[in-house]
Amino acid sequence: MKDKIVVITGASSGIGKALAFEFGNKGSKVFITGRNREALEKTVNELQSKQITVRGFVADAACEQDSKRMIDEAVAHYGDINILINNAGISMRALFEDVSLDVFKKVMDINFYGTVYATKFALPYILKNKGSIVGISSVNGRRSIPGRSAYSASKYAMEGFLESLRTEVMKRGVHVLTACPGFTGTNIRASALVANGEQQKKSPLDESKLMTPEEVASSIYIATLHRKRDLVLTSHGKIAVFLNKWMPETMDKIIWNYVAKEPDFPLEKKLL
Repeated sequence: MKDKIVVITGASSGIGKALAFEFGNKGSKVFITGRNREALEKTVNELQSKQITVRGFVADAACEQDSKRMIDEAVAHYGDINILINNAGISMRALFEDVSLDVFKKVMDINFYGTVYATKFALPYILKNKGSIVGISSVNGRRSIPGRSAYSASKYAMEGFLESLRTEVMKRGVHVLTACPGFTGTNIRASALVANGEQQKKSPLDESKLMTPEEVASSIYIATLHRKRDLVLTSHGKIAVFLNKWMPETMDKIIWNYVAKEPDFPLEKKLL
């Protein structure tokens, strides 16, 4: 990966930030984006302090024009693109009957259409270089859970899009990886949207017991290096995907019982 030009969306924190360090430490030139200028600049400074070649660019993944400007800027600065990592994402936590459709659309716009936009504009360079396109999906993109209908829908849509694209370009030397982290200790749950569009601010999980972003980034780096097709992380994630394929009705019950135990979640109250 030395001197490869890697574009990473949503890289001012969490898995995206860890990916920037992982690829940068291996000698890649990274181009990172984020919506928050202050957080993005802080991450750029941290990367530069480790002698990583980096360029930051403020962009909203849900905006088609921002995505085009992002790719144009990356090419103008570095001259090319070898790898695109579609990492920008947002979550939600509310029952579908309660959630605002504006929230549902916002999650789809960032998670799904953000991937479509960035990939569309980066594809000519990836094709020319026989490079890689990486989609950071989720185990929720293989097995949905209650209260995350928009999030799961966006990840299922991402996986379907990338599967179609993979088959289109497989004879042209392009690598497409779908990476599915399990629960990871990032701020995605704290910033998840509730029914009215506000952030829930507090994670329902013990973040200290989850996989770290650095562990996820290391696995994704290796999978990209070896041009793997799929990556499902954590033993729980692999078990969930396996059981959902072969015992879907049993998994419905397991998932219901698991999510019903989450603090402050109204799943069981709807039965009263």
